[in-house]
Amino acid sequence: MGLVLTRSHPATFVLVGIPGLQEHQFWIAFPFCIMYVVAILGNGIVLFIIKIEPSLHEPMYLFLAMLAITDLVLTTSTLPKMLTIFWQGPREISFHACLAQMFFVHTFSSVESGVLMTMALDRYVAICYPLQHSSILSVPAVMTMGSLVLTRGVLLVIPFLFLIHRLPFCQHCLILHSYCEHMAVVKLVCGDAQVNVIYGLFVVFMVGVDVFVISVSYAMILQAVLRLPDIDTRLKAVSTCASHFCVILAFYMPALFTFLTHRFGHNVPHHVHILMANLYLLVPPMLNPIVYGVRTREIRDRVLRIIQQNRYEQPVPV
Repeated sequence: MGLVLTRSHPATFVLVGIPGLQEHQFWIAFPFCIMYVVAILGNGIVLFIIKIEPSLHEPMYLFLAMLAITDLVLTTSTLPKMLTIFWQGPREISFHACLAQMFFVHTFSSVESGVLMTMALDRYVAICYPLQHSSILSVPAVMTMGSLVLTRGVLLVIPFLFLIHRLPFCQHCLILHSYCEHMAVVKLVCGDAQVNVIYGLFVVFMVGVDVFVISVSYAMILQAVLRLPDIDTRLKAVSTCASHFCVILAFYMPALFTFLTHRFGHNVPHHVHILMANLYLLVPPMLNPIVYGVRTREIRDRVLRIIQQNRYEQPVPV
């Protein structure tokens, strides 16, 4: 019997989780849950500190706040549903809820890429043109850049939703994934999805522009740092750049792996592909507040002051 096309989109999809690892998903959920809690607490603390500390209302910290908000949206749009699947088995998700999840995942992945690019530009201007930094990257300029990054993400992803909506689906509506990722949904289509694939390549190219700008910015930063006469200052700057670059790699490498696997990695085990796609949404949000927050002296000192203040204010037991 041949596959039957639906005249419209299906009412629901079923999210399988991690194909091939269904028996182990219950235990896999626990480290995922811990990473999610760390990401929520870490990014929440960073946002709170930046909000209550007027001295942190500067470009670098505003970019950091944008990154924290982006990470909170990325993780919260996927992890609660994902953990439910891991602990209770495959779960249904309505067609429109699937599109909404797809919108948030891909929009804020694009936004995170854009924010990382703006942070790299901010560091480049701060190190290479310190006297002009406040005039080039004023607070209004930072807010404008943030708005443009968000607008770009929305405009890039909205066509995905319309392209998915117009396609005919087969009766078989099992999504072999833990969340509604664009290509995972496209694989359920019985018609010609070539337009979706081509547009997906265009979106990847736009994100590739961010990677290029980040790479050039950090290359020029390192070039400027290596000219510093003081060895200790030079080593500290190189260490900071290296940690930032590791976080950037943690975001882009799984994304690149997922993109290449969808198109060329037919021999890659499916569970490896899905695990990498899940970690792509978990590892950067967990690492960002640690690397950009804890390693930032102003934020670290403010957190320590709050902890010490609360300790001194605790009532002494009688």
